[in-house]
Amino acid sequence: MLQLKDFDYDLPKELVAQMPADKREDSRMMILDRQLQTIEHKHFYDIENFLDKNTLLVLNNTKVLPARLFGTKDTGAKIEIFLLKQVKNNQWKCLIKPSKRVKQNMIIFISNELSVKIIEKQDDEWLVELIYQGDLYDTLHKIGNIPLPPYIERKIQSDDIKKFDLERYQTVYAKDEGSVAAPTAGLHFTKEILENLKQKGVEIAYVTLNVGLGTFKPVKCENITEHKMHSEDFEISKETADAINNAKKSGKKIVAVGTTTVRTLETAFQKYGCIKACRDSSELFIYPPYEFKVIDSLLTNFHLPKSTLLMLVSAFAGKDFIFKAYKEAVENRYRFFSYGDCMFIR
Repeated sequence: MLQLKDFDYDLPKELVAQMPADKREDSRMMILDRQLQTIEHKHFYDIENFLDKNTLLVLNNTKVLPARLFGTKDTGAKIEIFLLKQVKNNQWKCLIKPSKRVKQNMIIFISNELSVKIIEKQDDEWLVELIYQGDLYDTLHKIGNIPLPPYIERKIQSDDIKKFDLERYQTVYAKDEGSVAAPTAGLHFTKEILENLKQKGVEIAYVTLNVGLGTFKPVKCENITEHKMHSEDFEISKETADAINNAKKSGKKIVAVGTTTVRTLETAFQKYGCIKACRDSSELFIYPPYEFKVIDSLLTNFHLPKSTLLMLVSAFAGKDFIFKAYKEAVENRYRFFSYGDCMFIR
C-alpha cells in the first residue's frame, strides 16, 4: 500500500514560481507519453501541435473571487478574513487570522462599504455575516485581494501588484465567480491559442468546479486512503454533457485541462454511469491505482510534494513515470506550482 512518504520529493525553493511567465503562452511544457514512456521539452505555445480535430478539450471556467479581506477590530487590532463559501444569503464560511482575537457577535470593520459580523466557530472555520450595501461582488472587487497560495510571497502589496495578480491569477475564459484558488493549468491559455485550436477543428467545452481550500489541504495521515477530501461544488451543462458523450461515441480524445476538470468528470461518471447535465459536489480522492473512465489526456501544472494533486497525476501517468518526470523537471529548472510551468500527459 502506498504511504504518504511515497509522494515526497525534494524541490529547491528557488524553483517555486513567484511570478508567471511574461506571456502566458511562454511557459515551458513537458510532454509525457504514457505508452512510449518518453519525455519531451516544449513550450506551451506548442500545444497547438498536440491537439487536432479528433480532440475535445474540457476546461474549468470558474473564476477566482477576491476573497481575502483585511480589517480591524474596534480596538484597532488587525484581522484577516478569507471568505471560503457562501452558505446562504449574507452568511459565509471563512478562515480568520488570528482567530484567537475574535469572538461571537464581534464586528470586524473592512471598509466603509463592508463589515463582517462573527456568528460562530465551526471546526477550523468560522461562520460570519457580511454587512454591506449595494452589490457584494462589486464591493469585493474594489477592496478584496486575490487569495494567492502561501508559497507565492508578496512582500509588496502595491496597487500595481494587486492589479497584476487580479489579471494573471485568472484564466482568460473565467466566467463563474466562486473559487478561492485558480484552476492553474488553464492559466497558460490565451484567447488567440483557443481561437487557433477552434480553427483547427478542436472542440472546446467547459465545466465549472469552484475550487476550495480542500484541493490544497495537506494529507496528514501516513496511510493516504484515510484522507478525506473537502466537498467542492461543480456544474456540468447539457451542452458539455452532450459534447463529451458524443466525443466518446465517435472516438474523440477527451483532454482535461487541470485536476479540477478531471475530478468533475470522473465524479459525474461515478455517480451517474455517464456524463449528464447536473449540479453536484465532489469529494472524490483519486490516487493509485485508479481506473479513469472519461479522460484520455491531461494538461496540468507541477504539484506540491505529498499533495492530493500529485497523487491524482500519479494515478493517471503511473507513479514511477511521474517521479522520473519531476526529477527531470528539477534538473532542467522548470518552475513549479501555480504560477509555474506545465506538463501534458497523453
